[in-house]
Amino acid sequence: MSDPISSSDADGFEPIAPSLLPLDAWHRAKGGRMVPFAGYEMPVQYEGIMAEHLWTRSHAGLFDVSHMGQLLFTGEGVAQALEALLPGDLQVLAPNRMRYSLLLADNGGILDDLMVTRLPETHPFGEAGEPAPAGEAFYMVVNGATKYDDLGHLREALPDSITINHLEERALLALQGPEAVATLARLVPGVDALRFMTAGAFEWAGHALWISRSGYTGEDGCEISLPAEAAEAFADALTAQAEVKPIGLGARDSLRLEAGLPLYGHDLDEETTPVAADLGFALSKRRREEGGFPGAERILAERAEGSATKRVGLRVDGRQPVREGATVVDQAGKTIGRVTSGGFAPSVGAPIAMAYVPAALAVPGTEITLSQRGKAHTAEVVPMPFISHRYVR
Repeated sequence: MSDPISSSDADGFEPIAPSLLPLDAWHRAKGGRMVPFAGYEMPVQYEGIMAEHLWTRSHAGLFDVSHMGQLLFTGEGVAQALEALLPGDLQVLAPNRMRYSLLLADNGGILDDLMVTRLPETHPFGEAGEPAPAGEAFYMVVNGATKYDDLGHLREALPDSITINHLEERALLALQGPEAVATLARLVPGVDALRFMTAGAFEWAGHALWISRSGYTGEDGCEISLPAEAAEAFADALTAQAEVKPIGLGARDSLRLEAGLPLYGHDLDEETTPVAADLGFALSKRRREEGGFPGAERILAERAEGSATKRVGLRVDGRQPVREGATVVDQAGKTIGRVTSGGFAPSVGAPIAMAYVPAALAVPGTEITLSQRGKAHTAEVVPMPFISHRYVR
């Protein structure tokens, strides 16, 4: 979780007070404890972070992620235009297929991490929610805290022939857990035919849905884009089923940490390259060979020669969590790295963390010393994810 953030509009308006999600009243009626996050009031928990975490790992948790930015890109040559900013191979991406990618700065640093999907011939993102011919179109989901900066960067960098629509009238929900897809299929028949990193257009109660089999918990599940006015009725229909409970930001953070998934603004930032962040898989083979994306020279050199630091997973000794901001120190107490995420992992039963350490220490089994508020903690570098992913491929 990040500190409360308020975003300025891409056209230069001043930051405003936290906005309300389409489900704001719904969260409060369900007992959600609301906090400022990414410019919105959002539920941090309902009945408790640990209980919500374990429920999602065993059943199905419903997350409101409507604060994230949903963007539609259309225009001739849109795949090539986006490839000038992202290191993924979008030209060969088939309709209804999605890819994790990175919005890169000129120095090779990460401006944001995101999901991008090539849309089929028709999709539910037309005017007033009506299906519209796609031609060549891509749907992108970006982080809520960076979406206005992303929009400004994309509008400036993309050619005028590419149209960007910010889909502000749509909500985004995530249903995650081993029982998520079977539960969703009761309401939306056919959704269980999707596989991990695929998506499609569906309908519920006359509303156009866009559903992907994806998420950020390490569990099987789906993310559902739908008109904001339908969000409350849809959330009610889901939580009326015994397998589903609403889940807050606290458990979302602990779930993604156990899954070894980085959080932008914490584990990723403008000074961190994909190689240092251990996100080399986001660099498609053709793009590695051809380059042509921001920071390619630096990133490809690091890929060949190694980066000075690397993101690693840590298993912390004892029971006390080590939090973001703790430092990695050498035998003399000198700072040589930093913890970017940390907490107690309910499914692991121990404290875990992510940190950036010198490349020589990024070997599983290496003992690391951490310093938090003047107290030393020992930890061991371990492979990530901390728990196995359960995606259905």
